[in-house]
Amino acid sequence: MSGAAGTGAIGPEERRRIIFASVVGTTIEFYDFYIYATAAVSVFPLLFFPKGEGTAALLASMATFGVAFVARPIGSILFGHFGDRVGRKATLVGSLLLMWLATFLIGLLPTYHQIGLFAPALLTILRFAQGLGLGGEWSGAALLALETAEPGKRGRAAMWPQLGAPFGFILANGMFLALTILFGFNSTAASPGDPFLVWGWRLPFVLSIVLVLVGLYVRLKLNETPVFARAVARGEKLKSPLLHVLRNNPRELLLGTLAMLATYGLFYLMTTWILSYAIGKPELGFLGINYRDFLVLQLLAVVLFAAFIPVSGYLADLIGRRMLLILVTAGIMAFGASFGTFLSPAVMGSGANANQALMLTFLGVGMALMGLTFGPMSALLPEMFPTNTRYTGSGVAYNMSSIFGAALTPFAATWLVLNYGVGAVGGYLAFLGFLTLVSLILNKETRDTDLDTMREEAAVSAAIEATSP
Repeated sequence: MSGAAGTGAIGPEERRRIIFASVVGTTIEFYDFYIYATAAVSVFPLLFFPKGEGTAALLASMATFGVAFVARPIGSILFGHFGDRVGRKATLVGSLLLMWLATFLIGLLPTYHQIGLFAPALLTILRFAQGLGLGGEWSGAALLALETAEPGKRGRAAMWPQLGAPFGFILANGMFLALTILFGFNSTAASPGDPFLVWGWRLPFVLSIVLVLVGLYVRLKLNETPVFARAVARGEKLKSPLLHVLRNNPRELLLGTLAMLATYGLFYLMTTWILSYAIGKPELGFLGINYRDFLVLQLLAVVLFAAFIPVSGYLADLIGRRMLLILVTAGIMAFGASFGTFLSPAVMGSGANANQALMLTFLGVGMALMGLTFGPMSALLPEMFPTNTRYTGSGVAYNMSSIFGAALTPFAATWLVLNYGVGAVGGYLAFLGFLTLVSLILNKETRDTDLDTMREEAAVSAAIEATSP
């Protein structure tokens, strides 16, 4: 392929470059996103919300965490517009730069003790900007891999960007783990003058510039996808992709949004909420496990997340996206039913007496299910939309789901534990799984969809636009 205007097939070398670029890019984006999630549980309640005591400060910090998920659908609309009009490559560069800038500035923010209420206000604004950037990232990276895949191997190709989630998580939490060891930070006995709380926590945010430079270098060397280039050559580019998605694909938007609920709920329970529950004070109904010890358990479990994504990509091509996801979603619902049995302090223990082997088993099962449900999504959602609205449609569905499946989950789970016990959190996950299961049953299989032969729907959209005032 000779350039952005090329419309033919691509070679193995270019395909490997695209895979590498999609993995590196999403890894950076998720790293930036996760360092905030980790800090929101362990650091920000002390630095930005000190007026709230105990769970009040934690809930306030979780609320700012959720702001990004409100921003993500907006980001998917903004970047989706340009992704469907300008192209996948340029839009991905823009989303990466926005995400990095917001992350870097968070690392420079003064705290509540220095500027009062301006500190949490600025933190919230920058978290919103993070959400805008990530909202534009996922669809572009998924399409980059999907639209350049070999015939019959789209599931395996599209799973590559999904690896950015576990890789970013490992990088983010590995960085925090290393820093807590270096600074001797103990979450159960932290004081405001602790060096880690004064400046050590800023390093993961500021050092993100190194990763971004690598990501930019890789992405700027890419060409446009041939599927998009052919759509442009056929004159199928639209002035307003969002309006056409809302008009022509409302069913796909709804089903795609519901399809992601269980995935989002499971992941943010296994990463953000479980961290707050595990390290929280036993007198409040939490487990009181040392922060550093629990990070080690999480990092070990996330390896299973990464390992099962390639498995899911292969299975998605073998038995279809729909059937695989139906089976895995049923497993997620069953897993939710186990929360009350395994996570209660009476069974798990608390503090130094907590059963870490049992916790690792619990985390491992959750992360394995996460890999199996997350992998096929980067193929399923984009395959539901035509080329000229694929960036917008898949992005809006993916990120609208984040509001209900992710933004509310850590906050709701913390509230449920305090009022109804940890079993209610599993019930919440099972409910999200039920909604996802219904959407999958109502959806059609997309494995054999020819991305180029979806031009009839694209042509209809283009004709409507040409005759509209």
